[in-house]
Amino acid sequence: MNPLKVLIVDDEPLARGRLARQLRSLDDCELVGEAGDALDALAQVDGLDPDLVLLDIEMPGDSGLELARRLSARDTPPALIFCTAHAEFALPAFATAAVGYLLKPVSAAQLAEAIAKVRRLSKPQRKLVESDEAPQGRSRIKAVSRRGVELVEVDSIRCFIADSKYVVAHHSDGETILDESLKDLEAEFAGRFVRVHRNALVAVQHILGLRKDGNHYRVTLQGVAEQPLVSRRMLAGVKALLQELA
Repeated sequence: MNPLKVLIVDDEPLARGRLARQLRSLDDCELVGEAGDALDALAQVDGLDPDLVLLDIEMPGDSGLELARRLSARDTPPALIFCTAHAEFALPAFATAAVGYLLKPVSAAQLAEAIAKVRRLSKPQRKLVESDEAPQGRSRIKAVSRRGVELVEVDSIRCFIADSKYVVAHHSDGETILDESLKDLEAEFAGRFVRVHRNALVAVQHILGLRKDGNHYRVTLQGVAEQPLVSRRMLAGVKALLQELA
């Protein structure tokens, strides 16, 4: 198996050095370059054709999010893993081709786990997950109920809500109980579904907007009555994502 060609993009030399040392400890990775800003990063992507870009968000000039959007628009974008100190940008980050979102200081184990996920994806699969040509994850989810085995089209699902030990999928034909964890669903459908609360994932393509509910906000979704609650920690990211989708 050929090693993954990796480019590190971060304006902090110490942060780049830390990631470089961790990459060198992984047998399946090859560090091909480093960049301190988005402009240099674009030039290196053109010249080196990396399989994976590790990038920060806040940098001089264009941000890591802007760089990610430009890379995601390419026909065969590199995989993107954000390595940042800012948790609030996770939602708009996953609206790009991001495969992972790691908070600094990034541990070697976290980086290895995120890179293992990249290994399971081909370059066409790293396109924006809204693309009809290369959706990420299953197209249908199997559930066993009193009616027997149900197959729920993922495109019809508006949100996943964790309820006790089960997860409920709210979709265009009603609700279905799944024997799956929210964490696993989030990992499988990263980008197509984003977390807005510790117990809720919502489908990006079906988000209509936000609704004020007392001191809280809820996400309004197309075609279902369910309006998942948005946690205060995730609110800024949800608002930023809505601006991206507008």
